[in-house]
Amino acid sequence: MSLDLGRALHTLTARLDRAADRMLRAEQQVSYRRFLVLFMVEELDTPNQRTLAERLGITEPSVSRMIGALVGAGLLDAAPDAAGGNQRRLRLTPDGRELVGRCCDLLVRRLAALVEASGVPYDIYTGYTLRLLAALDGHDQGATGRRTPD
Repeated sequence: MSLDLGRALHTLTARLDRAADRMLRAEQQVSYRRFLVLFMVEELDTPNQRTLAERLGITEPSVSRMIGALVGAGLLDAAPDAAGGNQRRLRLTPDGRELVGRCCDLLVRRLAALVEASGVPYDIYTGYTLRLLAALDGHDQGATGRRTPD
């Protein structure tokens, strides 16, 4: 079956996400979705719930529920935002930071092995992927005058 590039990329992304979820659940006892929340908290450096929801493309109530579970698991701290309102500033705990590091290492190693097994040189694949992301970032900035969340 021949897929156009757009459909192939969507299919690849969905399958990689499912594979990442299976790996992380089996080896780190965390879902890929929860890992993404923790990862993004680290990337955004103490975001509030609204910023995190926007960046992840999910609703604030979904983020709020996820934060509650991650705080309860000891992986995330949530403190009132100095700006006031009902927002909370988010920060990884030491256990959360350690989990993110282990998960990143696992996912990077497995993706590198998958790319190598496909016969595609890792550095070339990485280069093209970065170029596509840069082009998308440029397109997003040009369309709105500012960079939109990924």
